[in-house]
Amino acid sequence: MTDEEKEALAKRIWHNLSDTVYGMAAHDMSRAALRTRASMEHLFILITMGDLLGIPILPPYYSLRLLPYVVPQIATWKRRMLREKDVADAMFG
Repeated sequence: MTDEEKEALAKRIWHNLSDTVYGMAAHDMSRAALRTRASMEHLFILITMGDLLGIPILPPYYSLRLLPYVVPQIATWKRRMLREKDVADAMFG
Protein backbone atom coordinates (compact mmCIF):
# COMPACT_ATOMS: atom_id res chain seq x y z
CA MET A 1 0.00 0.00 0.00
CA THR A 2 1.34 3.41 -0.94
CA ASP A 3 1.21 6.44 1.30
CA GLU A 4 -1.57 7.97 -0.80
CA GLU A 5 -3.72 4.85 -0.45
CA LYS A 6 -3.12 4.79 3.31
CA GLU A 7 -4.08 8.45 3.56
CA ALA A 8 -7.24 7.89 1.50
CA LEU A 9 -8.16 4.91 3.69
CA ALA A 10 -7.60 6.95 6.85
CA LYS A 11 -9.81 9.76 5.49
CA ARG A 12 -12.54 7.28 4.60
CA ILE A 13 -12.41 5.71 8.06
CA TRP A 14 -12.48 9.13 9.73
CA HIS A 15 -15.43 10.20 7.57
CA ASN A 16 -17.38 7.03 8.40
CA LEU A 17 -16.60 7.42 12.10
CA SER A 18 -17.69 11.06 12.15
CA ASP A 19 -20.93 10.19 10.32
CA THR A 20 -21.64 7.44 12.85
CA VAL A 21 -21.03 9.74 15.81
CA TYR A 22 -23.25 12.41 14.22
CA GLY A 23 -26.02 9.86 13.67
CA MET A 24 -25.85 8.67 17.26
CA ALA A 25 -25.55 12.09 18.89
CA ALA A 26 -27.06 14.87 16.80
CA HIS A 27 -29.33 13.48 14.11
CA ASP A 28 -32.45 13.42 16.28
CA MET A 29 -31.83 16.96 17.50
CA SER A 30 -31.40 18.27 13.96
CA ARG A 31 -34.60 16.54 12.81
CA ALA A 32 -36.48 18.04 15.76
CA ALA A 33 -35.11 21.48 14.89
CA LEU A 34 -36.27 21.08 11.28
CA ARG A 35 -39.75 20.00 12.43
CA THR A 36 -39.93 23.01 14.76
CA ARG A 37 -38.85 25.33 11.97
CA ALA A 38 -41.50 23.91 9.64
CA SER A 39 -44.19 24.32 12.30
CA MET A 40 -43.15 27.93 12.91
CA GLU A 41 -43.21 28.69 9.18
CA HIS A 42 -46.69 27.21 8.85
CA LEU A 43 -47.88 29.19 11.87
CA PHE A 44 -46.43 32.38 10.38
CA ILE A 45 -48.22 31.75 7.10
CA LEU A 46 -51.46 31.01 8.98
CA ILE A 47 -51.21 34.30 10.83
CA THR A 48 -50.40 36.33 7.72
CA MET A 49 -52.41 34.50 5.06
CA GLY A 50 -55.19 33.01 7.16
CA ASP A 51 -57.82 34.81 5.11
CA LEU A 52 -57.13 32.31 2.30
CA LEU A 53 -58.75 29.73 4.59
CA GLY A 54 -61.34 32.13 5.98
CA ILE A 55 -59.46 33.05 9.18
CA PRO A 56 -58.97 36.84 9.15
CA ILE A 57 -56.25 37.52 11.71
CA LEU A 58 -54.16 40.37 10.27
CA PRO A 59 -55.47 43.24 8.16
CA PRO A 60 -55.04 42.52 4.43
CA TYR A 61 -52.56 45.39 4.04
CA TYR A 62 -49.89 43.56 6.02
CA SER A 63 -50.69 40.27 4.33
CA LEU A 64 -50.18 41.86 0.93
CA ARG A 65 -46.86 43.35 2.02
CA LEU A 66 -45.64 39.87 3.06
CA LEU A 67 -47.14 38.05 0.06
CA PRO A 68 -43.96 38.00 -2.11
CA TYR A 69 -42.08 36.17 0.65
CA VAL A 70 -44.83 33.61 1.22
CA VAL A 71 -45.90 32.72 -2.34
CA PRO A 72 -43.49 29.76 -2.79
CA GLN A 73 -44.87 28.06 0.33
CA ILE A 74 -48.62 28.67 -0.05
CA ALA A 75 -49.45 25.44 -1.92
CA THR A 76 -47.77 23.14 0.60
CA TRP A 77 -49.15 25.19 3.49
CA LYS A 78 -52.74 24.86 2.22
CA ARG A 79 -52.29 21.13 1.72
CA ARG A 80 -50.94 20.72 5.26
CA MET A 81 -53.62 22.87 6.89
CA LEU A 82 -56.53 21.19 5.11
CA ARG A 83 -55.24 17.63 5.52
CA GLU A 84 -57.28 15.27 7.64
CA LYS A 85 -55.60 14.49 10.91
CA ASP A 86 -55.90 11.39 13.05
CA VAL A 87 -54.42 10.02 16.24
CA ALA A 88 -51.30 8.69 14.48
CA ASP A 89 -50.44 12.21 13.25
CA ALA A 90 -50.57 13.51 16.79
CA MET A 91 -48.34 10.73 18.10
CA PHE A 92 -45.80 10.47 15.29
CA GLY A 93 -46.06 13.83 13.51
